Amino acid sequence: MTEILTELSPSSLATAVKSNLYAFFSTLRYSAKATVHDTSHGFGWRTGVSHPWFNGMLSTLTSTEYLSLIVEETVSYFQAHDITSFTWWLAPNLEATTWSPHLLAYGFQYDNNTPGLAIELAKLRHPQISPMTIRHVEGPRVLTEWTQTFIQGFEMAAEMAHGFLALLESLGTDFPFRHYLGYLDGKPVASSTLFLGAGVAGIYNVATVPAARGRGIGSEMTLAPLYEARDLGYRVGVLQSSDMGYGVYRRLGFQKVCQMDHFYWRAPNSLSKGRFN
Repeated sequence: MTEILTELSPSSLATAVKSNLYAFFSTLRYSAKATVHDTSHGFGWRTGVSHPWFNGMLSTLTSTEYLSLIVEETVSYFQAHDITSFTWWLAPNLEATTWSPHLLAYGFQYDNNTPGLAIELAKLRHPQISPMTIRHVEGPRVLTEWTQTFIQGFEMAAEMAHGFLALLESLGTDFPFRHYLGYLDGKPVASSTLFLGAGVAGIYNVATVPAARGRGIGSEMTLAPLYEARDLGYRVGVLQSSDMGYGVYRRLGFQKVCQMDHFYWRAPNSLSKGRFN
């Protein structure tokens, strides 16, 4: 875990949203189920999860005459390992316009439709009485239950569960990661994850199974890890929001501080899906 962020200016928060996500990707180097390769222009990762956010490249290079060659070599690398889709991210200090011509020329699609949100944890609303029970995920049985709930909540293909579970098991269930499983009437209905990185508390994997939606469960699954992060001394919570979750997060007090720039590549005739957050 890094030093807790205390600079809460808009620009600092915008950088923190992106840096937390990239720190999340960087931790994959500690997993036996992932391969992380460092390069002179950033680092890349690939896993057994067939989703573009679990296979990607983060660029840190501002400019060079060899950008097109770098893109070509990177695409070839993922193709050689049978990766049919991956995402290309840019370090917070980089402008998308620098890389865009080179990436678009190789079939990438540009996406800046994901808002990055932040909240000062001192401004969280007080906990309310709830019929839910939210527990930390500990042990392989509960982690399997969490994974199944997550897959149902995001309505993802069931075949993704095995690879995702194996990846989570390899990373462990204690800090910087902590997973939360929500129960209603004794049944698991919702998931979320806290990731402590880049000095802030990142919220990920907030999902509710279809049958339990519309009851404020997503809000509770977001707040539970934020309360814990606040108790640990963290001052800021961050996340990247889907369209479905945006209104929920805004009502909790999150403020939009940036847009998440990234480029998405998919092999021709591939059926790989896009992001799931």
